[in-house]
Amino acid sequence: MQVRSLLLLLALILVAAAAEAGKNKKEKTKKDGSKCEDWRWGPCVPNSKDCGLGYREGTCKDETRKLKCKIPCNWKKKFGADCKYKFESWGGCSAQTGLKTRSGILKKALYNAQCEETVYVTKPCSSKIKSKSKGQ
Repeated sequence: MQVRSLLLLLALILVAAAAEAGKNKKEKTKKDGSKCEDWRWGPCVPNSKDCGLGYREGTCKDETRKLKCKIPCNWKKKFGADCKYKFESWGGCSAQTGLKTRSGILKKALYNAQCEETVYVTKPCSSKIKSKSKGQ
């Protein structure tokens, strides 16, 4: 009977320790208690080259913070990584320029980024002729 009581006491101690550890983990993930609400965030600056992991610096009154960020390596440099656009389908190929065009309308501007409302992109026309499916 004493062994059973000892095991029960040990189990209760382990459960209490696990609950305390979970509580401490939650406290660490909370914000650091800044009362400032008017944060101004700069662009994401990659650690090396022009894409990948980096940081974004923010200021509010006399406080400064850095956040980790990531610039995808396929982003449109012309628009900035913080401007998200909804693009329409590609238009037809222009015989004069050899380019096709499409436009995008601003969907979301992250971190108060200055973004254009509408953007236009072009790409060279494909020289390949798309064939019908093999079944036809």
